[in-house]
Amino acid sequence: MHTNIEERACDLAVYIIENRSTVRAAAKQFGVSKSTVHKDLTERLRTVNPALYAQVRELLDINKAERHIRGGMATRRKYKGDMAD
Repeated sequence: MHTNIEERACDLAVYIIENRSTVRAAAKQFGVSKSTVHKDLTERLRTVNPALYAQVRELLDINKAERHIRGGMATRRKYKGDMAD
């Protein structure tokens, strides 16, 4: 667990950028809540590392635009019986 919040925010951003990950996946990887990841990336990172914030913001916007598609695919898998995630 990270004791330095600013360091955690930077580590989360790097993880999400390198793995093209979602907030949910990053939260699971780092053992924190989705709310914590979101707050770290959208509020704390902006002041700590603006360049990294700009990169991660692009990816978060893409994820937000695609989330309805992912949700539809998950629902389809659920009702077709294919639970491989």
